[in-house]
Amino acid sequence: MDIQNLEPKSVWKYFAKLNAVPRPSKKEERVIVFMMDFGKALGLETIKDSVGNVIIKKPATPGMENRKTVVLQSHLDMVHQKNNDTDFNFDEQGIEMYVNGDWVKAKGTTLGADNGMGVAAIMAILAGDQVPHPPLEALFTIDEETGMTGAKGLQGDLLKGSILLNLDTEEDDEIDIGCAGGIDVTATGKYAEVDLPKGAQGYQLLVNGLQGGHSGMDIHRGLGNANKIMNRLLLAATGEGSIHLCEIDGGGLRNAIPRESVARFAILEGEEKVLTGIEEMIVNIGNELRVTEPKLKIALSKQNLSGKCMDREDQGRLLRAVQGLHNGVFAMSTTIDDLVETSNNLARVEVQSGKIKISCLTRSSVESGKMNLASQLSSVLELAGYEVSLSGDYPGWTPNPDSEILKVLVKEYENLFQASPEVVACHAGLECGILGSHYPEMDMISFGPNIKGAHSPDERVQISSVQKFWKFLKTILSEIPEA
Repeated sequence: MDIQNLEPKSVWKYFAKLNAVPRPSKKEERVIVFMMDFGKALGLETIKDSVGNVIIKKPATPGMENRKTVVLQSHLDMVHQKNNDTDFNFDEQGIEMYVNGDWVKAKGTTLGADNGMGVAAIMAILAGDQVPHPPLEALFTIDEETGMTGAKGLQGDLLKGSILLNLDTEEDDEIDIGCAGGIDVTATGKYAEVDLPKGAQGYQLLVNGLQGGHSGMDIHRGLGNANKIMNRLLLAATGEGSIHLCEIDGGGLRNAIPRESVARFAILEGEEKVLTGIEEMIVNIGNELRVTEPKLKIALSKQNLSGKCMDREDQGRLLRAVQGLHNGVFAMSTTIDDLVETSNNLARVEVQSGKIKISCLTRSSVESGKMNLASQLSSVLELAGYEVSLSGDYPGWTPNPDSEILKVLVKEYENLFQASPEVVACHAGLECGILGSHYPEMDMISFGPNIKGAHSPDERVQISSVQKFWKFLKTILSEIPEA
């Protein structure tokens, strides 16, 4: 079935148009031009700010001029992840989508429903004339997924709206009123390279088949982390004999739970004992993750290696450091039931040509908790002799249970769907906290359709939920209070 024939057709039409434009984080030039052309073609005031955010303003429909101005906000960039066996160039190709029952998915890649569905819904509102609405300011930010630099760079005088509707939530029965902040913890170091021992047998160890997912929204699910799994395997190997590590390439983006890792090493002595140790650890890990990661694959194969390997002392220091790094949930909230308060994602491990780089994303809804865990990670890495930097720090969004727009959303949700929504804070990094630092008086809320598997090739958006989300959004816009 053609995506553009799905209901609501206007939303799916613009989602398809958006997904035809390559839009990786930090490479949004083409999608910025796309949005500028879109706004100008409608004859609406269209602005590109100094960092690349696009703002499109639309006057109120007749009779609603006295309502409060609403900012509709979504981000233009998307996470680029693909399966290892998928041949796809994110910089050049549009996303290939298909319908699977009540879901829209992509062929072997991320879908971009995060946050493309929000962008498409805003586009449909801007282009249509059937939805009553107050004065609108559509804010399309850049680089949300890898630093939130668009939100950070937004000037505090470009918007006049007093209400912001962020359309970046991924459960259609939830209304978000708060989120976690985050900080990048990065360690870099060097290691001594030595010649591979003569006569040593080379091996490749591959971990793949993991689900991956959003390093905030999915961090509580107990999913496998390819970097931690690989490190356990290599430690098991060193515990049983002598290996000579050549390189590691594990994980990818900081906000995606690592799905794959590959390591290459050689064995000179005690080969049978080392291989037995690895095989025993493969069985143990498989048993531990049999429920959460049923498709996990760990493959060990012989490989011809040449060149250099890591000095044994540096090798031991690296493996112990990675083993000591916390990954997953660190603390649960004591004020909001079932909310992850603080977590870490060991996102990337790179070991090659004498250089080491380890990348983490630490999140927390409590600023001191975030910095405490970042300090703990830094301490482990510094003890190993690595240089640690903290960067990309962004604030959380403090919940306001007395929000006026929250009351509107709860009332309209109950009227439309004869059920009460879940009013929650989430462990993801929404842009509301940063935007609120520029516009502290703005009343903010976040909602959206059901999106599963975000930040992984399993990402999918539910068709019936998009219909629910669209109905909810239209109703909210028609019920905005007077200024």
